[in-house]
Amino acid sequence: MTETVTEPSAAAAAGSKSEQAYRAVKARIVEGIYSPGYRLVLGSIAKDLGVSVVPVREAIRRLEAEGLVTFERNVGATVAGIDPTEYLYTMQTLSIVEGAATALSAPLVDSVAIARARAVNEDMRECLDHFDPVRFTQLNQDFHSILFEHCPNPHILDLVHRGWNRLASLRSSTFRFVPGRARNSVDEHEALLKLIESGADADEIEKAARLHRSATLDAYLAQAKTI
Repeated sequence: MTETVTEPSAAAAAGSKSEQAYRAVKARIVEGIYSPGYRLVLGSIAKDLGVSVVPVREAIRRLEAEGLVTFERNVGATVAGIDPTEYLYTMQTLSIVEGAATALSAPLVDSVAIARARAVNEDMRECLDHFDPVRFTQLNQDFHSILFEHCPNPHILDLVHRGWNRLASLRSSTFRFVPGRARNSVDEHEALLKLIESGADADEIEKAARLHRSATLDAYLAQAKTI
């Protein structure tokens, strides 16, 4: 009996290309290749990615829904600007909920998780020599995820995830603007790990995690005043 090989449907193929276009354009926005105000010409992007205009248009619509792209009359699609007020509120909120999540998670963070977090932090330290703010930011998220993902309160954990997602939509690699903050951040990570290892009380861990986050915000705001 001969098997019938089913070719992918046109819809599935289009969906795959739309996903590829979405990931490619989003990556360029997040990495700063497409900076705020950059005009997204569908035909040029399609040619660059080797696809038709249709999946690019679908990708741009998704990015608009996420707040990364705006449409301007007589201009078309452009990369959205970074709203400093939204960044301020997001970081303030995240410092509170992530601090709480880290403190609640601490008793459940075992030696294996500590070792993983410390390894990530060492990668961050090595990243300082040839600084890449996008990679550093991803490693920073990986580090903190190890510490707060054990949080037993799903509502607090959900708020933390929302905060990180909001930062991503703001294309926030804060360290791009305040690279000097990166070295202090690595040192503070090690201090936080030592607190968790030593079995420090929840209030002390929460305060350290909160101040660590707010220190990055303070550095960003101080730099913004000089621009």
